[in-house]
Amino acid sequence: MSSNFTVVYDACVLYPAPLRDFLMRLALTDLYRARWTNMIHDEWIRNVLKQRPDLQAVDLQRTRELMNLHVRDSLITGFEHLIPAVQLPDHDDRHVVACAIHASASLIVTFNLKDFPSQQLNQYNLTAQHPDDFIFDLLDLHPALVCEAAANHRRSLERPPKTSDEYLDTLLKQGLTQTVGLLRDWKSAI
Repeated sequence: MSSNFTVVYDACVLYPAPLRDFLMRLALTDLYRARWTNMIHDEWIRNVLKQRPDLQAVDLQRTRELMNLHVRDSLITGFEHLIPAVQLPDHDDRHVVACAIHASASLIVTFNLKDFPSQQLNQYNLTAQHPDDFIFDLLDLHPALVCEAAANHRRSLERPPKTSDEYLDTLLKQGLTQTVGLLRDWKSAI
């Protein structure tokens, strides 16, 4: 199964490792097409290194490479010429919209909804959505596949391993309140 529904991940949803890893597992379901750019990668990696000097840049570069390798056609290039034409309150976010336009995306998954006002995005046929709303909608439409992605994600956590409850608590700390509320009903599948 492959969907034509395309989303762009903003850097802020790739910054926290637990959310990034879950979004990567979801992207592998082919329920949608996940997209990003090297500029988005640079932004999340720069912010992680700023907040976590104990981490190594080479390890985050490896994560970047794995993301690009495993999510089919995820890395968008050739969008830069669109950046100057994009109108947003924060000029530093224009590259995300330019990527979305170039990738024919419908949605930007971001925590920073105020930085992507609907009146500006409407002209590009785009919407910005909080990751909790995005995942909750996926879960509502495709519960088995989302539960399977969550189970695969949880099983991949080895240092330390997590029980289903611990895993759901981790997702809750990522701001996925609606999603976790629904996933708790399927805890045995996770």
